[in-house]
Amino acid sequence: MARPSPPAADLFGTTEAAPATEAARPLADRLRPRTLAEVVGQDHLLGEEGSIARMLGRGSLASLILWGPPGVGKTTIARLLAEAAGLRFTALSAVFSGVADLKRAFDEARARKSNGQGTLLFVDEIHRFNRAQQDGFLPVVEDGTVTLIGATTENPSFALNGALLSRCQVMVLKRLDDAALDLLLARAEAETGRALPLDDAARATMRAMADGDGRYLLNMAEQLFALPPATAPLDTAALASLLAKRAALYDKDREEHYNLISALHKSMRGSDPDAALYWFARMLTGGEDPRYIARRLTRFAAEDIGMADPRALPLAIAAWETFERMGSPEGELALAQLVVHLATAPKSNAVYAAFGAAMRAAKETGSLMPPKHILNAPTKLMQEIGYGSGYEYDHDAEEAFSGQDYFPDEMRRQSFYRPTDRGAEAAIAERMARWDQMRRKRKRG
Repeated sequence: MARPSPPAADLFGTTEAAPATEAARPLADRLRPRTLAEVVGQDHLLGEEGSIARMLGRGSLASLILWGPPGVGKTTIARLLAEAAGLRFTALSAVFSGVADLKRAFDEARARKSNGQGTLLFVDEIHRFNRAQQDGFLPVVEDGTVTLIGATTENPSFALNGALLSRCQVMVLKRLDDAALDLLLARAEAETGRALPLDDAARATMRAMADGDGRYLLNMAEQLFALPPATAPLDTAALASLLAKRAALYDKDREEHYNLISALHKSMRGSDPDAALYWFARMLTGGEDPRYIARRLTRFAAEDIGMADPRALPLAIAAWETFERMGSPEGELALAQLVVHLATAPKSNAVYAAFGAAMRAAKETGSLMPPKHILNAPTKLMQEIGYGSGYEYDHDAEEAFSGQDYFPDEMRRQSFYRPTDRGAEAAIAERMARWDQMRRKRKRG
């Protein structure tokens, strides 16, 4: 017998019936919106010109994937969409549900459809279903048995299979900004009939602690409302001692990991040491392994700075080695120093681009032999067939440059490395221009 699925939690509580007494209900549950207009922070979807609002206005609610961080109202929106579209709301959680639960939900939806009643099937944490389970939604979505609303905190491009994505529209929900969080606090104060015992700075700190999560904010507010009514306004220090600090939203194996390393990389590439330090600190506070960051910083030194500052790569290795010797947190200072050096160094991807071009040329030209004059001739036979014949020892030539051609005979000379005029590459560019002039002079005879 299939086990019953527990209700899916949302920004304003669960989909279960309310407790017997109003006072016993959690604050977040009591503040659950009754209409889509009451949902905060998602005007880009639910406002007059919002994507979902226009969809409802046309009377054609499509299957949707609601993608957003925790506590922004995904379940609430799904429940209210069912009401607005006149559909029966059914909820499953991918954490607790299996194939039997899905089959039962589909069978019930088919029975309702035969009686003229549509079903909105809400699946929380839909990314937790495996690929085969996700495929199970395809026929019932395609034939209209259910309107599927899936909720996920993971990037659907990675977490959901292409077939399911092709049948759903992805709607991106935003983390709640300060204005949305303030509105929730104002509603909480109106609901309880008292002001939060916080000074202005502590109120701002509380919003920051919520990190865009409305459910978490209201749970913190409920703890404060439990204090005696005569409690003096708390300052930031008193608030921090009363409420546990929330860990930053960060998952080393998921999209946020790649978002933050991308932000760090592009901040350094953009020569912004302050932003780079911020993203570096965000990764550390999120629990990222500093060795991973050190590896990426070393890659950056080779890819984005290269010969514009030849010191960058050995400095990256030195900072990495310093961290290995000292560990956290002392060794992190060496990585911070490296972040600043890389961000403020002159930039060049000339070596990176040259290497890519050389690799493409190598694949295109196959197994061309080097020209004979640069081949060693350790045997008499090799000497007789011309190996090493005509080679000029560059150190004996004027300016230690012979100007010989080192490409295969069957391949015309190509220019892969094109130094910039930034940093140390400016001097390299001058030398290469001089050598090219001497090479052309030699070719002319």
